[in-house]
Amino acid sequence: MAILVLGGAGYIGSHTVDRLVEKGDKAVVVDNLVTGHRQAVNKNAKFYQGDIADQEFMRHVFLENPDLDAVIHFAAFSLVAESMTNPLKYFDNNTAGLIKLLEVMNEVGVKKLVFSSTAATYGIPKEMPIKETDSQEPINPYGESKLMMEKIMHWSDLAYGIKFVALRYFNVAGAKPDGSIGEDHHPETHLLPIVLQVAAGSRDKLKIFGNDYETPDGTNVRDYVHPYDLADAHILAVDYLRAGHESTAFNLGSSKGFSNMEILKTAREVTGKAIPAEFAPRRPGDPDTLIAASDKAKTILGWNPQFDDIHKIIATAWKWHSTHPNGYEDGR
Repeated sequence: MAILVLGGAGYIGSHTVDRLVEKGDKAVVVDNLVTGHRQAVNKNAKFYQGDIADQEFMRHVFLENPDLDAVIHFAAFSLVAESMTNPLKYFDNNTAGLIKLLEVMNEVGVKKLVFSSTAATYGIPKEMPIKETDSQEPINPYGESKLMMEKIMHWSDLAYGIKFVALRYFNVAGAKPDGSIGEDHHPETHLLPIVLQVAAGSRDKLKIFGNDYETPDGTNVRDYVHPYDLADAHILAVDYLRAGHESTAFNLGSSKGFSNMEILKTAREVTGKAIPAEFAPRRPGDPDTLIAASDKAKTILGWNPQFDDIHKIIATAWKWHSTHPNGYEDGR
């Protein structure tokens, strides 16, 4: 059996492919390289460059790899601020792209899908930590597109028997511990890589967007999880579906929140750098606090995060950023 990883050249996808190969599983990767990096893909994985919305291309991938029995889907746009100004891009790529994929999966008889969802489907939560049963009321088109995708998968399960697991995770941070693969987005909008780019000297200063949120220090509070721990959860979710279980959703997080100011303080400790910072206006579509309750994933999937300390997470990210200040352009 083999697993098809869509978006496998991206940040989380490449770490998942790496973990699959490390565990001795066969991984087939599809990525259009719009935001992904070919250098990030483990050399022992089979790679195809193309778009999941191109149905002829996807039929070709499945035809050439008849041992594929499950799909892990990371291929989506994920910038909250961009989704607010260009929502149709997100509904076209994320939501419509999933429909094209499901049509082909149904044609070829591949009936297991692990889907990279998001905490953004919850919108502004009424209670902390957030549980899978809490209401889903997105406040940005990115979260709305992912919620629509979850609903489309639900109805596809009922109609075609395509079983799915939706993994709703929160802020992702960290890199492969040896520093060989990591986070490289253009433009970069995520807090921790920007903090570490300042520490590495490739940015002058950090801008913290908003200091008037309803949090202890006025800055956003987020739950951080390492890409290797996410990768393991995706692999466990494939095992869950292979065992014949029903479709469901799981939150993935550390169950502990850290504010932007706390992340900055910890990064200064880990790197030994001053990391100059200043406050800037809020970004649209950002909730005050997001913290996950991950008990369901730990109980049912047997998920056991190994990188559950923010110092450890930041240390792995610093190993990547300090040796790759220009990301994959450094060629190492």
